[in-house]
Amino acid sequence: MDQITVSGSPYDLGYGLGQKAASAIAEASFATPQFRALEQWLDSARLKGLEAAARHAFPDHVREIEGIADGAGQPFDKVFLWNCRGDLRDLVRSDEDACTSLMLPPEGGRPATLAHNEDGAPELAGQGFIAHFAPETGPAFSAYCYPGMLPGHAFGWNASGIVQTINNIRPHDLTVGIPRHVITRAVLSATTLEQTLGIVGRRDRASGFHHNFADRTGRMMSVEAPASGMVALEVTAPHAHTNHLIRPDLMTIEQTISDSSRARQARADAMLLAGERDALTILFDRTVQEFPILCRAEQDANDSYTLATFSCSFGTAGMEWAVHHGPDTRGPGRSRMTGTSRAEGC
Repeated sequence: MDQITVSGSPYDLGYGLGQKAASAIAEASFATPQFRALEQWLDSARLKGLEAAARHAFPDHVREIEGIADGAGQPFDKVFLWNCRGDLRDLVRSDEDACTSLMLPPEGGRPATLAHNEDGAPELAGQGFIAHFAPETGPAFSAYCYPGMLPGHAFGWNASGIVQTINNIRPHDLTVGIPRHVITRAVLSATTLEQTLGIVGRRDRASGFHHNFADRTGRMMSVEAPASGMVALEVTAPHAHTNHLIRPDLMTIEQTISDSSRARQARADAMLLAGERDALTILFDRTVQEFPILCRAEQDANDSYTLATFSCSFGTAGMEWAVHHGPDTRGPGRSRMTGTSRAEGC
C-alpha cells in the first residue's frame, strides 16, 4: 500500500491528494455504480445546499476538496458530489455496506485495541493509500484515503493521540446540512475526545456515521450519530459494531439494515462472547460464507470488498498502528507514535 506525505495550506493538502489519485479518481472512483447513481444530483438544489452548509461551517475542508479537484484535473462539482455520497445515500441504490469495527479494552496484560475492516466498492480495491499530513495549523494526522475523498471517513489518527474509525449506517433522517465526510475530516483536527463529540454531535449535520474513537490513553468511545441525534458509549467491555444503529435510545429512527450487517454483528458478538480477543482473528473471519466479516464481494460484482484492515493498540510504549490486506499480507504499513510525536509513516 502506497504512503505519501503532504504539507501546507488546506488547498495544498488537497492538491497533493488529487495529484496522487488522479488516474484512480477518473478510472475507479467515477466508474463505481455509486458515483454513476449520484450523478443525477449534479447541479441540484440539494447538492448546492450541502455545499453552502460545508462552506459556512468548515471552509478549510471545502478548500481541501477544491485542491483535490485541481490536483486531479477534475471539476469541483463532481469531486464535491463524491464527498457527499453518504448524504444522498438512501436516495440512490448502494450495496456497499460491510465495515466492521472492534474495541477491546485492556485485559490480562493485553493493551487496549481499536481495529477495523474498511469495506468499499470492488472497483476501489488496491486504489487506497495512507497519507500523512502536516497542515499549517492543527495537529499532524494520517489517514487511509479513498481516491477523490477527504481523509477521515475510513480510519485515521493524529499527533494529539485521537484515533477514529467509521462504520456506515443507513438511518432515514437525511437532511440538508454539513456533509458527513466533512464532519469526519474535522474530527482529525480534534485534540481531545470531548472535542470529537462536539463535532459529531452538531445539529446542523446532513447525515451521520457510527464513529469509533480512542485516545492515546486507551480510552475508547462508540458513538452513533445519525443526523437527528447522538449516543456516545464509553467502552469498558469488548465491543463490536457493524452498519446499523443498535443503541436503544435511537431505535425510533427508521433505518435500512442489510442482511450482511446483521450477520457480521451476530458473528463478531458470538466470537467475543466465546472469549476470542485477537482482533485480526475476528476481522479476518469468513465462517459465515454468505456474509463473512472479511468481505470479497461474495454476492455480486457490486457487493462490498474489504479494502484494508486497521489495528491500533495503546500501551505503555505509545500507540502502535498497522494496516493489513487480509490474513496473508499482514502489515504493509506499521508505525509507533509515542508522547506528543507527530503522526508518521513507517
